[in-house]
Amino acid sequence: MVDFKKSGYKALALVEALGLFTIAILTVVAMANEIWHMVQDSTITLADLLLLFIYLEVVAMVGLYLKSGRLPVRMPLYIAVVALARYMILDMKNLDTVRMLGLAAAILIIVIAILVIRYGHIKYPYGNSDTNL
Repeated sequence: MVDFKKSGYKALALVEALGLFTIAILTVVAMANEIWHMVQDSTITLADLLLLFIYLEVVAMVGLYLKSGRLPVRMPLYIAVVALARYMILDMKNLDTVRMLGLAAAILIIVIAILVIRYGHIKYPYGNSDTNL
C-alpha cells in the first residue's frame, strides 16, 4: 500500500529543493550580470556594491536554509534594510522630505523588529536546534 503522506512529503521536499537550487543559480547569474556591467562601465558605485551585497545575502539565506532546514526571519529583514538603503542612495536627489522620513522610519521599524526577534531567540530559545539562528 502506498503511503500518500510520505509520498506527498517527498514530492514537496523535491519541489522545495528544486526551487532553492533555481533561486541560488539565478542569483549567481544576476551577480555575474551585475559584475559584467561594472566591468563594461569601468565604474563601481555604492549602489552596485549594495546590490551585490543583497545578492550575497540571498545566496547565504539559501545556504542557511539548506543547512538547517529552517529559514530565519531575520535574513529577509536584513535584505529589506539593505534594499531600502540602496533605494535611498539611488533616488536621493528625487526624494522629498516626507518620503525620506518614511523610508528612514521603515528602516528603523525593521531594525527594531530584528532586535526583538534576536532578543526573543536569546531569551526564549527553541532548544538545541536554535543555536545556528
